[in-house]
Amino acid sequence: MAKDYNHVFCFAVCRCAVSPTGDKLYITNFNQDNVLTLARDGSVLSIFTDPELPRPTCVHVTPAGQVLVCGPDSYNILQIDSKGSRKLATLATKRDGLWSVCYNSNTDSIIVGMVYNKILVYKVK
Repeated sequence: MAKDYNHVFCFAVCRCAVSPTGDKLYITNFNQDNVLTLARDGSVLSIFTDPELPRPTCVHVTPAGQVLVCGPDSYNILQIDSKGSRKLATLATKRDGLWSVCYNSNTDSIIVGMVYNKILVYKVK
């Protein structure tokens, strides 16, 4: 059954995050199934696509520069390189509706927001 995304208000630019040095901007593009990496002047540095990441909605950059991406169709969290050009790892694969991700540097934890009013916390070792 096809999913109805009429209620989702993110299309070309869904979410964005800035690198710790401020020289790169990462943008999730829901409609194009990709993550754009832009330079400070707005030029496109790379476009990341992966079959494991359809309709990405959330991107977060840790203080160490790790780029984390997820979306409601992928049910996983991918880590991509700081250039935004390739996948480094699949960090989580949960089949019940991952929606957002962020990193808490105080607790060294990845915090995952779920579609169905649930939050998961993964301790980074």
